Amino acid sequence: MKAVRFHQYGGPDVLRYEDVEQPVPGAGEVRLRVAATSYNPVDGGIRGGYLRGPFPVTLPHTPGIDVAGTVDAVGDGVQGFAVGDAVVAFLSMTADGAAAEYVITPAAVLAPAPTGIPLADAAAFPMVGLTAWQALFDDAELEAGQRVLINGAGGAVGGYAMQLAKWAGAHVIATASPRSSERVSSAGADEVIDHTTTAVREAVAEPVDVLLNLAGIAPEELEALVALVKPGGVVVNTIPTIPTPGNEARDVRAVGVFVRSDAQQLSQLTALIDSGELHVDVAQRIPLAELPALHADGDAGEVSGKVVVVVDNNN
Repeated sequence: MKAVRFHQYGGPDVLRYEDVEQPVPGAGEVRLRVAATSYNPVDGGIRGGYLRGPFPVTLPHTPGIDVAGTVDAVGDGVQGFAVGDAVVAFLSMTADGAAAEYVITPAAVLAPAPTGIPLADAAAFPMVGLTAWQALFDDAELEAGQRVLINGAGGAVGGYAMQLAKWAGAHVIATASPRSSERVSSAGADEVIDHTTTAVREAVAEPVDVLLNLAGIAPEELEALVALVKPGGVVVNTIPTIPTPGNEARDVRAVGVFVRSDAQQLSQLTALIDSGELHVDVAQRIPLAELPALHADGDAGEVSGKVVVVVDNNN
C-alpha cells in the first residue's frame, strides 16, 4: 500500500510517499480503508521533533491523527463494527496514522461517520471537533444563557466551538482577523471583534462566564483578558505553550485542554452533523502524495481553514 512516512525528524522534506506493507489488525483492532485524513499543526510538531517529549513515535512514522474510512478487516473480539462500516476516529498521536491507504486502530475509538456529507470530508472534524466539545462542555461546563469569549475563533477549532456554543444556548463573542471574519460570522457568533484594529478588553462590553483561548498570543495578552471573566468563571486554553492564567481571588478557574479520543463524543458530533446543527467546513482537499507540500505550508503559517488529505483508493 501507499503511505507518507518520515524516517527521521526534520522539515517537510523528510516526508516520503512510499510503498509499505499492509498492516494486520490484532485483537480488539480493526483495519480501515482510509478515505481521508487531515492536517493538524501538531502533525508538523511531531514530524519536526519538537513534540517528541509528549508524543514519542517509532521511526519510520506515518502521520495523520484524523481518519474517515471504511472497516476493511476486524481482529478477534471486535464487536459493534463490521466490514464495510463507514467510520471516523481520532487516532493515537504516537501510533502510525492515517496518511496511508490503510490504518490499524483500536475499535474502541471508532464512531459512525456522518451520512450527510462525503466520507472524505468527515476527516475534517474528529480532532478539532473533540477539542471544541471538551473545552466547552468538559472543561468550561458551559450552560445555556452564559456568555463565552472565543479568542482566536478563525481557526478550525474555533469554527466548531462557535457552533457548539450557539447550539448549547450561549452568547458568543469571537475575535478574528479580517481574513476569517466572514467565516466567523457565518458560524453563528453574536459579536465579532477584529483583534487587528480593536483592543479586545475594550470591545467586550459585559463580563463573560467563559474565556476560551485558541490563539498563540503572548502570555501577558492572555493574562490581561482574564479581567473580562466574571467571578466564578473559567479560562480554558488550548495552546500548550502558553500558561493558563486564572484568578484565585475572584474564583476564576484555569484549565488547560489536552484533547483525548472519545467515541461517544464523536458519535454526538456525528449526530449534530447529520441533523444539520453542525456544519463541517473544508477549506481545501489535496491528494495524499501532496502531503509534504501541505506540511511546508503549515510550517510557514499559510494553512487557512481545514485541509482534507484524500487517499485515492476509490472511497
